[in-house]
Amino acid sequence: MFKKIAFVLVVVVAAVLALAATKPDTFQVERSVSINAPPEKIFPLIDDLHNWTAWSPWEKKDPAMKRTYSGEARGKGAAYAWEGNKDVGMGRMEIAESSPTSKVTINLDFVKPFEAHNVVDFTLEPKGGTTSVTWAMHGPSPFFSKVLHVFLSMDRMVGKDFEAGLANLKAAAEK
Repeated sequence: MFKKIAFVLVVVVAAVLALAATKPDTFQVERSVSINAPPEKIFPLIDDLHNWTAWSPWEKKDPAMKRTYSGEARGKGAAYAWEGNKDVGMGRMEIAESSPTSKVTINLDFVKPFEAHNVVDFTLEPKGGTTSVTWAMHGPSPFFSKVLHVFLSMDRMVGKDFEAGLANLKAAAEK
């Protein structure tokens, strides 16, 4: 009986590892929203990391989160580190590129619950009287991540947070 259970367990683990090996080496999660405000009103909410407390979905997950700001006040070189509960973890982000009213690129480094290094892009595109805002994150998928992706996709794990954050950003910008 033990040999049969061990054999089945080995087959299942091998199948999961084989399936993980077929997963892509990178991932991307992206969401967009149309905001009834000009890019000039939305951009400062993204480009100044101090303003993230008004709309970031992770603020509600841990209101006691410790925040440390460094570098520039806003734009390229502005940085933000956080340490929070199990829902927000620990990490640091720094604005790597800032193109006024059109794009902000952020280098995002997670320390906890697991180490990861990703890039986040916010793109603002005026469309008549509204602005289309796209929040995208992409990065590498090391083998451990690929194993996790057999059971959970990054899109499912992060997509709802992006949607909530964009809804909060929309509400803040449309005030």
